Amino acid sequence: MAKINIESQANEFDKAKVIAKLKEFMKKNSMIIALCIVALFFTYKTGGTLLTSQNINNLIAQNGYVVILAVGMLMCILTGGNIDLSVGSVVALVGAVAGTLIVNLKMNIILAIAICLLIGVAIGVWQGFWIAYARIPAFIVTLAGMLLWRGVALIVLDGLTISGFPDEFLNIFNSYIPDFFGGSINITCIVICVVICVLYFAIQFTGRMKKAKKGYELENISMFIIKSIIICGAILAVGYSLAQYKGLPAILILLAIIVLIYTYYTSRTVPGRHLYALGGNEKAAKLSGINTNKVMFKAYVNMAFLSAVAALVCVARFNSAAPTAGTNYELDAIGSCFIGGASAYGGTGTISGAVIGAIFMGVINNGMSIMGIDSNYQKAVKGLVLLVAVAFDVLSKRKSK
Repeated sequence: MAKINIESQANEFDKAKVIAKLKEFMKKNSMIIALCIVALFFTYKTGGTLLTSQNINNLIAQNGYVVILAVGMLMCILTGGNIDLSVGSVVALVGAVAGTLIVNLKMNIILAIAICLLIGVAIGVWQGFWIAYARIPAFIVTLAGMLLWRGVALIVLDGLTISGFPDEFLNIFNSYIPDFFGGSINITCIVICVVICVLYFAIQFTGRMKKAKKGYELENISMFIIKSIIICGAILAVGYSLAQYKGLPAILILLAIIVLIYTYYTSRTVPGRHLYALGGNEKAAKLSGINTNKVMFKAYVNMAFLSAVAALVCVARFNSAAPTAGTNYELDAIGSCFIGGASAYGGTGTISGAVIGAIFMGVINNGMSIMGIDSNYQKAVKGLVLLVAVAFDVLSKRKSK
């Protein structure tokens, strides 16, 4: 009898351990799971249209600017829950300058792009000074910037739309990686995706080994393998779908470079960790020797720079620079960050989470558009999703106190 009791207790302990690990896995990957559920729902409701090759390509093109802006917005949010309301207006202004220089003045494309990026940096320096050194609340400074830069964009364009950008400019963002193998399907696209999967697994496995050597607590090996298989499977599935259409879009390469650079910056560098320290506790960060003003300043300069990059992407996609460009872009970026797990109080959030949030918003927008749902209802749904995401963050923090 004692032996049976011991065995039953051991089985119950094993079950409880498995359940605890599953709960931890679900908590850590809740947004990925939610994204999969939403994607499957809209795939069913659209009769499979959501996951067709052409529509996946459209999703990437339509939401490229959201990913770029969400990465920059996360830097601002990490500093203490601050947001930048001016990014949509910066997109409009930089787009207006790009149209004037490239289309009207026929300026060299590389020089025009460099000037546009410098304008973005200059705007960031202006706003960053008032926020970081004059200590005017970011909400007020960027709200003023939203009005100011939109007004300047209208002045530059004189209320008119500039269109007809040269192919040399459009191809930088709208072209596709050529297939070096030939055939009915783009083999180059598939090969690149396979290489990405191998690199991803190698980086994750190496990181796990380093953590093991340092004695850190490791994720369960079975969960690690399952997660890696799911992510690599998703990459290969998207790659195969794109290979059946036109191949790998150039914009996707740009997005991958931005995401990789900022992921490394926030997780592997000292300045990147300073963002989290500032958002966690500014006074403690100051006492530890961190120049908090400089960290805040750099976050807003970076946000304006990425807004300029997003402006060039949008101008190339629409082949026009319009006074209304960038309207509500800041809301998409902010929503992506909070839905992706960034804290409303700052100090918490990841680049991967912001990207997942951007994809989540993109899938909802695209799915509802395919279903023919009115745009007003779409806004209502996006608003509810954002409220639920922030409420979940706030309530979970209250419970932990």
